[in-house]
Amino acid sequence: MDALPVQVAQMPAELQALLNSRWAYVALFCVFVLEGAMLMYFMPSELVVPAALVLLGPDQLVGVLAVAVVGATIGQYALFKVAQRGGREYLLSKRWFKISEGKLDRFDGWFDRWGPIVVPVSNTLLFTRGMITVPAGFAEMNDRKFVALSAIGTLSFESILAALYVYFDTML
Repeated sequence: MDALPVQVAQMPAELQALLNSRWAYVALFCVFVLEGAMLMYFMPSELVVPAALVLLGPDQLVGVLAVAVVGATIGQYALFKVAQRGGREYLLSKRWFKISEGKLDRFDGWFDRWGPIVVPVSNTLLFTRGMITVPAGFAEMNDRKFVALSAIGTLSFESILAALYVYFDTML
């Protein structure tokens, strides 16, 4: 990353230096791990890739997508393992788990009806992203299968967001 996009020109020099360093990708990776684990409540997941492209520049698209897929998949896998080992009651008793029992029942029903294929589908859809992670863990889905399907869904979701950003960026 040599040059920062114009949008960053008004930022303080320290922040510009961070965004122009390898640490920008480390920070982005951490954000995506939190997003994948459904622990990122300060920013909607739909804004992370477009915001990263605004800050880092559209020429960083491949790197941003790679970090998004790896980070979010690791976060989802961590939540998957917590669901698998801790169980339903454990998760529902935790303050950091912000999904109501009713919503969890609905997504359990999706997983029961459609099986593992619903993992990438739900990861691609707005507002359901990652919600099947917990029912997949409860169902003791195969780890490798979950990781592969989660990554496919994340790649699909983040690619759509990136494409929309690039489209609208070229239109303006």
